[in-house]
Amino acid sequence: MKEKLPTLLVIAGPTAVGKTALCVELAQKLHTEIISADSRQFYRELSIGTAKPTQEEQGGIKHHFIDSHSIQEYFSPGDFEREALILLEKLFQQHEVVILTGGSGLYIKALLEGLDEMPEVDLTLREQLMQQLSSEGIAPLWEQLQRLDPAYAAQVDQQNPQRIVRALEVCLSTGKPYSDFRKKQSADRPFQAIKICLDRPREELYARIDQRMDQMLAQGLVQEAIQYQDFQHLYALKTLGYKEVYGHLRGEYDEAEMIRLLKRNSRHYAKKQLTWFRHQGEFRFMHPEEARNQLLVFRD
Repeated sequence: MKEKLPTLLVIAGPTAVGKTALCVELAQKLHTEIISADSRQFYRELSIGTAKPTQEEQGGIKHHFIDSHSIQEYFSPGDFEREALILLEKLFQQHEVVILTGGSGLYIKALLEGLDEMPEVDLTLREQLMQQLSSEGIAPLWEQLQRLDPAYAAQVDQQNPQRIVRALEVCLSTGKPYSDFRKKQSADRPFQAIKICLDRPREELYARIDQRMDQMLAQGLVQEAIQYQDFQHLYALKTLGYKEVYGHLRGEYDEAEMIRLLKRNSRHYAKKQLTWFRHQGEFRFMHPEEARNQLLVFRD
């Protein structure tokens, strides 16, 4: 008789859709723990602009990979995969079900399926590329990637510096296109995964995003960005919520335009997140209330 595998319950979805509240309720009823796959909530220095759940919002549930790293550390999807697999091995000794949640699709994919084996790269090269990103922006890096690996350049998000730098460092280190190394099949995992992507009607989701941005600003988003403006060359501070504030602080636009960009870019980001999960297959799309009603059967 085949051994029953433990279950990783994946609750993915776009920003502001309601992942945290649902996962905390489920974790409380299942007496289990939560692994965060939000690539910005790893950073202990950043809280407001990353919509990091407060201690109260965490509801007494242990959340792994929140405040786990510094903004000065490079924590890749591959690093997350390795550390999260070790953690899951321990958690599954105590829990039949563990919850994985977040909106960072590549980190979720890394844990569920594994990543392609990539060659080691010179860290000096990575630092040079990051410095170029800081001084020149993302456009010249993407143009270089187009020349070295047009196949990958055609599919990568042109506004995602982490993926573009990663692809470039492999191209430059090996002399081969990054896409040549992206052939591996999904890895076997010692657990079964139930994959849910939360969604809401577009107007409802966008209203929640606008409300969240207003809340972030009231909580002190601008002050948080100012506190870490000496680190704005780092990847963690080049992301949504901070880059718009820094543009305002540099005098590129006024406060009203900053707020408009924060909300507009957040809506665009949510749309990209949903598109990414739809392209993955196997994710069931549900309104949070529908997911709540169906998933509470785990209590039994």
